[in-house]
Amino acid sequence: MSRKLSSIAPDWWDYTTLDDAIIRDAAALTPEKMLKLSRPGFKVVFYDTLEEFYLAEALEYITAWKQSTADNPVGICGPIGPTEQLPLVARLVNDLSLNVASGHFWGMDEWYLNGKEAPATHPLSFEKADRELCFSRIRKDLAMPNANLHFPKADTAAYRKTWNAGVRCAVMQGGQGDVKHWAFNDPPRRAGKFKNSPPSPAEYRKLTTRVVDLHPLTIAQNARTSGGGNISLVPTQALSVGPVETWQAEKVSIWHAGNHDNPFGQRLTCLMIAKKLADAAVPMSLLAGHPNVQFNYYRKGIGTCGVEMH
Repeated sequence: MSRKLSSIAPDWWDYTTLDDAIIRDAAALTPEKMLKLSRPGFKVVFYDTLEEFYLAEALEYITAWKQSTADNPVGICGPIGPTEQLPLVARLVNDLSLNVASGHFWGMDEWYLNGKEAPATHPLSFEKADRELCFSRIRKDLAMPNANLHFPKADTAAYRKTWNAGVRCAVMQGGQGDVKHWAFNDPPRRAGKFKNSPPSPAEYRKLTTRVVDLHPLTIAQNARTSGGGNISLVPTQALSVGPVETWQAEKVSIWHAGNHDNPFGQRLTCLMIAKKLADAAVPMSLLAGHPNVQFNYYRKGIGTCGVEMH
């Protein structure tokens, strides 16, 4: 039997197509219950201040790069959203005089415009943000060479090759969007062989770095967070690191400050990963199959699912 239509975008899969019982259970979670959802392979961590939250996120870069040597290079894959950790990374590298020349960095994603990746001169460019907020701020005598910075391009072959070039990815960081994605791993359109059901978790996990059609929720969210609400400014396609590369990372670390996804969304994926309820309509839930996932929450950003009129 075909699942219910999305109440947001009927031509797409998304979390509103889930069974109502999952929705109710997620909305009923308190922060205390969320903490208790930790299990082997999935850890829930709370931070009481934003300073501690973003410092802990920045320290994941430092911890990864400190393991790196010329013979055994180590890298981290990082997001745009959040970005507050990036200047802290540069400051820590500089103040600790940490030579990161052997370290590597993978950008998670980039906008896709007119058959090409968005140039680093584009105001919404993710590469531009990474360089300006972090890598251009690192002292030249400590910095990694440009060849160690890997950003996805329209021809994804070179980027994908870097994931199999003998560099260990210690951690892949990410945020969570309104549509419950990491990077731009959005749910697919409800069409063709996915008309009546979304891809199976196993099928979705075969996806590599690729061009993604963005769910309407993702477009609206990026307009809100990065474009002053101007939806017409936001591209409708993007390049995204895929599940295949994600499963090559030793750890997946997701950071919920409360600025991107809402109180319900932050609860839903916590529940689905903890209970191993993997469903491609909620791409983040597929991380239930990764052996080492950590959800990091800013306690005051978790909010409540109570009904309140505004």
